[in-house]
Amino acid sequence: MASTQEGQSLAGVSVALPETRELDRMAGILESLGATIWRCPLVAIVDTPDLGPVDAWLAELAQVGFDDLIVLTGEGLRRLLARAQTLGFGDAVLTALGKARKITRGGKPARVLHACGLLPDMAVQPPTTEGVIATLESVGLRGRRVGVQLYGTDPNERLVSFLTGRGAVVRAVAPYAYAPASHAGKVEELIRALAAGSIDVIAFTSASQVERLWQISHERGAEAELHAGLERTRVAAMGPIVQECLLAHGARVDIVPQGHFVMKRLTDAIVLAMTTARISSADDPAKK
Repeated sequence: MASTQEGQSLAGVSVALPETRELDRMAGILESLGATIWRCPLVAIVDTPDLGPVDAWLAELAQVGFDDLIVLTGEGLRRLLARAQTLGFGDAVLTALGKARKITRGGKPARVLHACGLLPDMAVQPPTTEGVIATLESVGLRGRRVGVQLYGTDPNERLVSFLTGRGAVVRAVAPYAYAPASHAGKVEELIRALAAGSIDVIAFTSASQVERLWQISHERGAEAELHAGLERTRVAAMGPIVQECLLAHGARVDIVPQGHFVMKRLTDAIVLAMTTARISSADDPAKK
């Protein structure tokens, strides 16, 4: 894929960004190429309201250890490591991580491990729950103690049921939760802008953003407008989980980065899609 630094331009293109944590970074890349950014962060990531289960999970990891550790997100692993430091047994947790067989879903948890001087033992492809299950189908799990770092507060019953069905002793933890990042009125403005054709591309980076957008559309009676708006807008999804969530809501997905599902790849994919669309339009007089 061509780099966004090779003279490509997004002048005149309006891009809506529901992202929160890396909003400024993503907006900066696109704005440097001439894009106009509609900022509407939909969800914020916060510590889970009750840290008691998190602390107990970390204590068990540090004192007893797990045979396997399934890490679903980099955000979750970062928060667990930070909490372990706060509790005073960060070194013990790192030692336990080194001894466990580490199964990572996607590149972000792998990068967090790398920063700690550790490597994944099994990298899941595709980076989804089904990918985790497929990766572990031929792996002996009976009697093994398996730690699972969950995605947000989703209990991921599909994965836990698979593990327990294979005889594993499962210890799951949810180190963070999602909270609204923009008030409902702001989100409704985004829906109206989509419906009016004021936005060329909307880029989703997490399934939680998709769910909140649909939640607000339902609460405000704007579901028809949302569907109509997305039909006339190019929809970008960070990876297969976000894509599946959009498809489940009946939305079309036009842009998905290839390879690693990271912010730079997503912005590159948006640039490529819009550049290709402009070339196609220029070559076809009927589209002018």
